[in-house]
Amino acid sequence: MNAIFVFVHGSNSNSFSWSPMLREMTLLGHRALAVDLPGHGFNATFSASYQAPQDAAALAVAPSGLAGVPYADNIAHVIEVVRRAGGLGPVILVGHSRGGMTVTGVANAAPELLHRVVYMSAWCCVELTPREYTTEPEYASSALNDLGPELMAANPAELGSLRMNWRTADPAVLATLKTAMLAEGTDTEFLAALNTLEPDESLDAGDERVNPTTWGRLPHTYVRLTADRSIPIELQDRFIREADTLTPDNPFDVRTLDTSHMGFLLHPQEAASMLTELA
Repeated sequence: MNAIFVFVHGSNSNSFSWSPMLREMTLLGHRALAVDLPGHGFNATFSASYQAPQDAAALAVAPSGLAGVPYADNIAHVIEVVRRAGGLGPVILVGHSRGGMTVTGVANAAPELLHRVVYMSAWCCVELTPREYTTEPEYASSALNDLGPELMAANPAELGSLRMNWRTADPAVLATLKTAMLAEGTDTEFLAALNTLEPDESLDAGDERVNPTTWGRLPHTYVRLTADRSIPIELQDRFIREADTLTPDNPFDVRTLDTSHMGFLLHPQEAASMLTELA
């Protein structure tokens, strides 16, 4: 049977971000679906205070549907999706950005349900936790380091989740976000992409690291994004290097695209063509 691709979104995102990719994969003759992790998509929290004109004080205290939601819920949700999808054909699980943590968790817990895992400039922790990697030299060039508190819309400790104000009009914040996520895009494309993001994200990103006895027996591909200023190419390469050291008999299949963190989502033709080679 033909493979079926299952796509996992990154932080503050949803299945909608994969729509251009799903369209392209379908036009290339492949089956594909995108998941909404718990608390995302049509289950995301959008309070009236997030609308225009915004009420910053109310937004800071409006309850979050992601407060206290654990990383383990993402794993359980995606395992159920790939279990169902597996009845249709071999499953290729693809993660972007923070979605890589979920991909790793699923591959660690249920490798028998997967044909291959793919990381598209995604977190693939091997030796350290995500928080620890952000203190390493390979992360120093991330433009996200240049963001101040202006993007935060609430105190995470009080809210129980991360809340971002993607609808900010602060020109400095917008310029930094564009550099981090879609530097090669037009201003129109950037604002359109920004408006697909959700304000809330779970505090629990997970501390999952690849397990050589489960994850390590699966074929795995890493798609490097050389113009990514969110997860720098140096950190992407470190993930690859550390995983290859852990599983030397089953190294990463490495591919490369010259695009930003979100560029391939808006213009997926090259990435989709690359993914079809893995089917």
